[in-house]
Amino acid sequence: MLLKRDLGGTLLLALLGIAILVVPVLNLAVPESSSLHLSTYTVTLLGKYLTYALLAIALDLIWGYCGIMSLGHSAFFALGGYAMGMYLMRAIGPRGVYGDPVLPDFMVFLNWKELPWYWYGFDQFWFAALMVMLAPGLLALVFGWLAFRSRVTGVYLSIITQALTYALMLAFFRNDMGFGGNNGLTDFKTLLGFDVHADSTRAGLFVVSALALALGYVACRAVVSSKLGRVVVAIRDAEDRTRFLGYRVELFKLWVFVLSAVLAGIAGALYVPQVGIINPSEFSPLNSIEVVIWVSVGGRATLYGAVAGAGLVNYAKTYLTGALPEVWLFALGGLFVLVTVFLPRGLVGLFRGRKEPP
Repeated sequence: MLLKRDLGGTLLLALLGIAILVVPVLNLAVPESSSLHLSTYTVTLLGKYLTYALLAIALDLIWGYCGIMSLGHSAFFALGGYAMGMYLMRAIGPRGVYGDPVLPDFMVFLNWKELPWYWYGFDQFWFAALMVMLAPGLLALVFGWLAFRSRVTGVYLSIITQALTYALMLAFFRNDMGFGGNNGLTDFKTLLGFDVHADSTRAGLFVVSALALALGYVACRAVVSSKLGRVVVAIRDAEDRTRFLGYRVELFKLWVFVLSAVLAGIAGALYVPQVGIINPSEFSPLNSIEVVIWVSVGGRATLYGAVAGAGLVNYAKTYLTGALPEVWLFALGGLFVLVTVFLPRGLVGLFRGRKEPP
């Protein structure tokens, strides 16, 4: 029922289902000598795109349907990534360069004598999985409560979210924060006992990423199709009128904002074991701006358009940064201008009949 008349969403879920079945087979079962073989590099790259797509859906939920243009969603993505990275670092144990069974290598190098209290529990996967959602969720809860109850909206809210992620980036660059400083967390060995570099593990991470994207899409579609979603859209279109009708606008905005942050944190957690590193650059405001471009290119207030935009833009980034690295930023800026001027409803607007929000 949720996907009734949602042809784009149905197509997205169908493609994800096919990918879950086909990609691991082409990678693990088809010989490398065959033209049908899919390399582990390609599987990892596709898995990374899926995590970006989940991040794009998280932003589209609050921007497309609630009118909250966040320029700091990379903060929630990075916090989820750091939570997973802390578990992966604890899982290294005595196999690190310095052989310390408790302290990660960077702490031994920096002459730390004991594990900081906020690293406790990260030797257990269930605790790390909880922190993946709890850390970004709590940050969004506190930040959102302070911002929304003060009725900060529009460009002012966007600037504040950008300042938030920039402040976190500066903090995580400090060595005394206990998160690896400029180098971040890397050199991971195992995930739940499986070698993170093994082909089978990479294929498994791809499948989990695809499932997370599918579940994230269904969850967001359920939200926007519900009464809550209708109120959220009303807030986007006429916030003062919605408040006048008796709705606690700040609570609706806060609920959706926290859900979006949790989805971004999950995306970050799936991203880290696939790329093999998490460092403070993931907090960069530029990353958050790129997510806005993904959603704009695909088409906001569609959810599946955000997925399409994330995939297309990141594929272009992969190609251009390899072939013409000096051109990429100009191409990205030009693409955003062209879409804004000529395709205000994004690429999916070319195939949809009904009018999208401005």
